Parts: sequence; structure tokens; C-alpha cells
Amino acid sequence: MRLPLHLQAQLASGLRLRGQGYTTRFAPSPTGPLHRGNLRTALLSWLEARLRGGQWLLRIDDLDGPRNRPGAEAAILNDLRWLGLDWDGPVVHQSARRGLYATVLSALRQAGRLYPCRCSRRLLADVSAPHGALAVYPGYCRDRAPFWGAQAGRLPSWRLRLEPGVLRWQERGGPCGGQDGPAAVGDVVLRRADGVVAYHLATAIDELLMGISEVVRGDDLWPSTGAQVAVMATLGCPPPAYAHVPLWRDSRGERLSKREGAEGLAGLRSRGMDAPAVIGCLAASLELVPPGSRLSARELASSLSPEAVKACQDPQRT
Repeated sequence: MRLPLHLQAQLASGLRLRGQGYTTRFAPSPTGPLHRGNLRTALLSWLEARLRGGQWLLRIDDLDGPRNRPGAEAAILNDLRWLGLDWDGPVVHQSARRGLYATVLSALRQAGRLYPCRCSRRLLADVSAPHGALAVYPGYCRDRAPFWGAQAGRLPSWRLRLEPGVLRWQERGGPCGGQDGPAAVGDVVLRRADGVVAYHLATAIDELLMGISEVVRGDDLWPSTGAQVAVMATLGCPPPAYAHVPLWRDSRGERLSKREGAEGLAGLRSRGMDAPAVIGCLAASLELVPPGSRLSARELASSLSPEAVKACQDPQRT
């Protein structure tokens, strides 16, 4: 598909940045404090960047305004600083990039890669998967005459028309990742009916333009990868590599309870833990240091090799 020249230039610049060295990012949403799982992922991605001589970028995924909480972003930045996790360059805010996302949506729409969808949540709930996860969109609106205006006072959402085929990406710590586009991903929403740019579009565009060479995140986000890779493929761009970190589990191999997993720095500090103790706790959960270790983030980085950090992400270990 043909893209505006300035968008082509931006995408090309992002791919050049990716080729210049290792770059990863940490991208929390300002919906509340960072919990233990977030903190561990932040530390792990920061270690990857520092041990590889690369960059650790910080992006605030704040597009969904109603879910953002006052003071949450400041608390996130303060937590990272308190732990000694320094980022490179200015903080990137998705809310400041709405014009960019709108340009991409306009180009996709003009190229016929989007179609309007008027399916309600109630209708889609009838095809929902177990545990409340939505099944692949069945394509009810795919072949209808496209009308983009309001009907009954409601605008449509915008869906990406996926082509047949398997979406593939490089997955570190396991086999090459892949999801069948029509069967496992489906025609994902890129612009919601309320006008908010969808997570998959914004994330895919940002990974490309920020020059991200590897995305380090929790493996609960693995199912989202195919949709984001589909957006990148539609724009003619290869995806970055991905490292989906196994979720934090207890000594019995069970996922941390919601209460344990949700505890952030405030709870840890109320128990008398300072920054070296917290870094030691996070690193010990990855078997990078013995339990009870106390050290700064910089001291931890200086004691490790890239191979050690890579090994701790093995899905069979954590």
C-alpha cells in the first residue's frame, strides 16, 4: 500500500534506528501504581539495555483517558528513579502522538485496509471464548457496504482487514512466534467507536518509529503480538524481536495471587525495604542473585552478563 511520503520517511528512520543498536522500552499505563510484576519487568528490560550497551526508553501509554488516574504517571516516574532505573531520552507520551496515529489510520482507510464495524459488545459476547476472552471476530461487518457515518447516533469502530497467512516474529527464549491471521487474530479494531485509537495500532506504530529492536514484556501479552505484527506487516515493516517474560510464580510454581502481585513499592517500603532490598528481591525472583541480597541496580548490572539475563527468561525456569 502507498503511504504519505512523510510517513514513509518516519518509518524508514525508525527502522534505521533499530539497526544501529539494541533498544528496548518500558511502557506502563498511568492507571495506578506499578505492581511487583511491573517492577520486575522494568528491571529486566533495563538490565538488557544496560548490559548490551543499548537504550532503555520510557513510554507512557496514556491514550485511554478515562482509565488514567491523577498522579499515577508522577508516581511511576518516582518509583523508577527511586530504584535507580534511569531511562534514555525524554519520556514519550502516546497522548501527544494522536495526530500521527490519525495519519496512519487515514492512510489505511484510503487503501481499503479498514472497514467500519457496528457490532455491539453484547453481540460479540455471544462468540466469547472461555474465561471472558473474546474469540476471533467472526467478520459480521466485513463484506457490508462501508458507511463511516453515524447510525442511530453511534459511529462505527474501524477494523483492519487481515490477509490470509501466518503472522511470524522472532521470539527469544523459545521457538519462533506465530499466529494464523484469520484463525487466531482476526480483524482487530484499530479505532474504537468512541474515537479512541486502539492499543494495537498505537503500540505497533510506536515500536516502529522509536526504533525498538526488542520488546521485553510479560508473557500474558503474548496473545497481543499477532495483532501488532499484523499492523506492522500492513505498513510493509518487519516486527522487532520479542522476549515475553514468564510471569512471577511462587515456590510451588503457581502464579502470584492478585494481592501479592498487585503490591507495589508503597507496600514494600512500608515493610521497611529500601531500594537495595527491593532490587535484591526482584533479582532473586529471577534467580540472578541469592535470596536476601542487597544491591543497587547498577551493582546488579555490573555483576551480570547478558547470557545470565537471557537464561533467567527461559520459560522452563521461571
